[in-house]
Parts: sequence; C-alpha cells; structure tokens
Amino acid sequence: MSEPRVRVFVNAESVDVDRGATALECVRAWRGSEAEDVASGKRRITDSRGLAIALTSAAQAGSIYRTVSSRGQERDE
Repeated sequence: MSEPRVRVFVNAESVDVDRGATALECVRAWRGSEAEDVASGKRRITDSRGLAIALTSAAQAGSIYRTVSSRGQERDE
C-alpha cells in the first residue's frame, strides 16, 4: 500500500507533502511567503545541483528543492 504523503526537502528542511505535489506546492508547504515570491518571479526553484526546476514538476520522495533569487532570469513554468 503506497503512502499518501512523501517527504521532500526545501532549503534543507524536511516537508511532508501529498504524493504528486508540484515543486511550487512543496515550497508553499514549507513557507507560503516564499511560494508567493516564486510565483511572482522574484525567486525561482532549483534542484540540489542548482538547475532550474519547473514549478509544475511533480515531487518524488526525497526531492531536494532550493529557492534562489531570480536576478533577472526567466522563471520556469
């Protein structure tokens, strides 16, 4: 039987989210204000290597997300 929630990591903190949550939903579960900054383009989500992640990409157990300043870069959707 599969677990309805999975553990991901946002800015080095563990967060439990519903299976199939998007990267943006993971950030929102961690900190709502940070998710708003991502949605508005002020910040963006990257993976553990610093590569941009689409906001709608589905999280998997153990996913690692970081939020970083956009610094004029295009936002991924």
